[in-house]
Amino acid sequence: MTRLSRRGFLGLLGAAGAGVALAGCGLGSTPGQTGEQLASALPLPEPFRVPLPVPPVARPAGTDPSGADLYRVTQRVADLEILPGTRTPVLGYDGIFPGPTFETRRGRPVVVLHRNELPVPTVVHLHGGHTPAESDGWPLDLVLPVGSTADPMTHHGMLGDLAAGEREYRYPMDQRAATLWYHDHRMDFTGPATYRGLAGFHLVRDDVEDALPLPRGERELPLMICDRAFAADGSFAYPGLDQGMRSVPGVEDDWMEGVLGDVVLVNGAPWPVHEVDAARYRLRLLNSSNARRYRLVLQVPGASDLPLVQIGSDGGLLAAPVTHQALDLAAGERFDVVVDFTALPVGTEVTMVNPLGTGRTTDVMRFRVVRTAKDDSRVPERLADVEPLVPPPGASRRTFRFTRGAVGDHRGWAINGTSFDPERSLADVPLGRTEVWRFVSDVHHPVHVHLDAFQVLRRGSFGPGPYDGGWKDTVDIRPGEIVDVAVRFEHYAGKFVFHCHNLEHEDMAMMATIRTV
Repeated sequence: MTRLSRRGFLGLLGAAGAGVALAGCGLGSTPGQTGEQLASALPLPEPFRVPLPVPPVARPAGTDPSGADLYRVTQRVADLEILPGTRTPVLGYDGIFPGPTFETRRGRPVVVLHRNELPVPTVVHLHGGHTPAESDGWPLDLVLPVGSTADPMTHHGMLGDLAAGEREYRYPMDQRAATLWYHDHRMDFTGPATYRGLAGFHLVRDDVEDALPLPRGERELPLMICDRAFAADGSFAYPGLDQGMRSVPGVEDDWMEGVLGDVVLVNGAPWPVHEVDAARYRLRLLNSSNARRYRLVLQVPGASDLPLVQIGSDGGLLAAPVTHQALDLAAGERFDVVVDFTALPVGTEVTMVNPLGTGRTTDVMRFRVVRTAKDDSRVPERLADVEPLVPPPGASRRTFRFTRGAVGDHRGWAINGTSFDPERSLADVPLGRTEVWRFVSDVHHPVHVHLDAFQVLRRGSFGPGPYDGGWKDTVDIRPGEIVDVAVRFEHYAGKFVFHCHNLEHEDMAMMATIRTV
C-alpha cells in the first residue's frame, strides 16, 4: 500500500472524470434498477481469481475518562491494488477499503476518535446506531482536514458544528446485537466519498446472540457488496460535477437517477473466491452500493440452488429463521444468513449470482469447498424475542412522498416536494410514541431512518414482503409503491434525518429533518 499526497489524489480525481466510458441516459435502461451504468475504461480481470479479503478488526487504544473503550481512526488517502496489477487511490478509514471492522458489545459504550487527514471535510454516520444526535453524523457537522480552521465550502450557506482535524463520536451501544456499518455522511458529497472508500462494518454482539449455536470464528464472514467502475488510470470513475469534492454537489445529468458500476466488489475485491469447509457459514451481507440493487442466489453446478436461511435483518436477530431461495438487497440494507455447505463434496464450487445484474454484474463471488470438517453449529427454531411494534388506536399517521423535484434552480429529488432544509422539520415526534409512517415512491427509493429501527406493516394492500421481517432501518420502496412502517424513537431528543439511501438522490437533496421531543 502506498500513501498519496493530497495534491496527487486530487489530480487523480480529475483524471477519473475524463477516463471513463459513459453509458446512455434515461431511467430504467438497467432492468430492476434506478440508475445508469458506467463502463470501465480498462480491461477487467477474470472472475473468481482474487481471494476474498476480510477486513481487520479494530482494537481499542485504551479507555477514555468515562470508562468507554477508546478507538482511534485516521481517515487518509491510500493507493491500493483492487484490480490485479492496477493501483487505485482511495479515501480510507485507516487507509484501507473497507475500513476496519468494529466489534462491540451491547451495554459497553465506545468512543471513536476520527482524525481527518483527507483533502476534504468528512462526517461519520454509524448506520443503524442508536446514537445521540451529537454523534449521529448530522450532515453539516463537518470534521475539517487537519490544519483547516474554517470550511471553505458553502454547503448552500448552511452551517453546522465544525471540528478542526478531529472529532469524538460517542456510541452508548445500548441496542440489540446487529450488523451495522459506518460511512461518510457529509452533505452533498456522501455519494462520491463512500464510492471512493469511506465505509466499514460495525458489529454489535450481546449475550442473547452468544448463547445461540450459530457459526462463528472463521465461519462468520462480513461481506460488503458494492459496484464500482474504473477509469483508464485505475482510479474509481465517478461522474461528479466537482471531481475534487470541494464545492459543486451532484452528478452529470445522465446519472442523476443513480450511479451503477460494472465491477462487483466484495470486501473491496473484484468477484472474489473464498475457500470454505463443508460446514455451515454465517454471512453478514451488506449492500454498500450507491444505487444498485442485488438479488442474491447461490448456484451449485448440476444441483439445486443452496437456500439462504435468514436469521437477522438490519436491526438484529429475527424471532425465527426464514428460508429464501433468493434474497433482494437494496442500498444500505443488511441481511444475516446461514448457508449450509455440509452436503457438498469437496471440490464443489458455489457461485453467488445476481439475476438483477447485466453483463459482468450478474456474478458476485464464489465459494470453493476444499475440505471436510467437524461442525457442531446449527440454526435453532427460535432465535430471539422481537417485540411487535403495534400502533395504538389513534396513532399519528404521516405520509412522505419520495419523488423528483426542484433543488433551487436545477433538477433533483425531494420529499413531500421539498429539498433538504436543516432548519425545517417534517415531523416532530414525541419520544416513546409509536406512529405510522407511509412512504410513497415514484422510482426505487431505499428509505433509511436515523436513530431507531422500525417495522414494516404492509406493502400496498398486502402485509410485509418476504424480506421485511424483524427490525429494519432501511426499506426498499419499489416504483409506484406505498409502504407503511411503524416507528418509535426512544431516549435521545434532538435533530435527526431520514433520506433515500440511493446516494445520488440523497446528495441531490432527498433528505429531511425530523425532531424527537
